[in-house]
Amino acid sequence: MDSLTHIVLGACIGELVAGKKLGKKAMLLGAIAQSIPDIDVVASFWLNTSSDLLAHRGFTHSILFALLVSPMLALLSRRWFRKNDIPFSTWLFFWGIQIFIHIFIDSFNAYGTGWLEPFSHHRFSFNAIFVADPLYTIWLAIACIALLVLKKTSNKRRAWAKFGLVISTLYFISCVLNKILIDNTVSSVLKDKHLAFSRYFTTPTPLNNLLWFIVAENDSGYYIGYRSVFDKNNLIPLRYVYRNDFLLEPLKDNEDLKHLKRFSQGYYTAENWHDTLVFNDLRFGDMGGWKYPDAKFVFHFYLQPPLKNKMVVQRGRFAGWDKDVVLSLLKRIKGN
Repeated sequence: MDSLTHIVLGACIGELVAGKKLGKKAMLLGAIAQSIPDIDVVASFWLNTSSDLLAHRGFTHSILFALLVSPMLALLSRRWFRKNDIPFSTWLFFWGIQIFIHIFIDSFNAYGTGWLEPFSHHRFSFNAIFVADPLYTIWLAIACIALLVLKKTSNKRRAWAKFGLVISTLYFISCVLNKILIDNTVSSVLKDKHLAFSRYFTTPTPLNNLLWFIVAENDSGYYIGYRSVFDKNNLIPLRYVYRNDFLLEPLKDNEDLKHLKRFSQGYYTAENWHDTLVFNDLRFGDMGGWKYPDAKFVFHFYLQPPLKNKMVVQRGRFAGWDKDVVLSLLKRIKGN
């Protein structure tokens, strides 16, 4: 999830776990604790872009990292806050629950989370919620604002923290249910169309959980389309894109390409943009494909210099968005 979401989530959890003992410091420590797995962003200072893609949400998002770091931070907290008389077990729970929740909810985005690092490079990505979903974050943010305003002695503080956590959790559950509904529908439609496919995935479109991007893979490429939870029929218009592996053959020993194939979990295409060879990771969707049938993909990595690849995950996410694109998104969400 995005940084703001982790901060407000951590603050609410911190208030519930240690607010009575620490006052508003519990919110600050909670926000810090919830953000700890994202310290891997410092790797970008010395890693190239393709290596950094694999480093992010790697070891610092693993179960082993949580098991190692939580007791260390609990010991330090026990020493630093000795006057607050908080037992080691409470500190262990405080840090452990924050880090585990962070790596848990991150795995429901498209990026992928390395729970089993360094023993396995498998990335867990359940594709159930967009990385920044306002309807998940807003309840936590409202609760945090209330907690900042209320006095530390107020008996309403726990109620506000619970409000933020309960409503956001209910929304999270609804996202998972939408995912199950969409997956079941897509699987049925693909079979009814008698399309040969080896695997498929669905993932939410930006900032919502109602319109879903669909990718079904076969030997030479992918069927791509959209499905809204409000669609009233089982018609899913699909377009086909070729993988174009032959374009990558001259670079088969290129380290960037090896990293990108691993990062994409095999969902990729290659294409030429004028005289530049581009690697697309399909898991991040396309740029307004609900409006533009031939939209380019959000994640596009330039395999030839001098074009730069910094912010490769972000740069295409809202590229070309204007009033018409937003209105067409809202219209498509309403269903066909």
